[in-house]
Amino acid sequence: MDIAQIALFIVILVLSILLLTLGVQVFFILREFRKTVNKANKVLDNTNTITESVSAPLSSLSGLSTGIKAGASIINAFRKIISKDGSSEKKDRKDEDGK
Repeated sequence: MDIAQIALFIVILVLSILLLTLGVQVFFILREFRKTVNKANKVLDNTNTITESVSAPLSSLSGLSTGIKAGASIINAFRKIISKDGSSEKKDRKDEDGK
């Protein structure tokens, strides 16, 4: 064999070994990336579950506070009606007493 053929054979052999090593490393990197994506997906699912479990009681608490406000406004309306009726009766009594 010629010296150029031997050098070419050695270069091809070294490049093949380097490409094989690089391919194995890329395989391991992609496998780790897949594991990382799966873990991130689990974290996001847990975050979604936690958010839903927190938002449900808060929305019911909001509904409760809205109900209390509505009840308070109804009670105030009844108080105004009752106080108007009571004040008109007092005026009638004063008018009768004054005559």
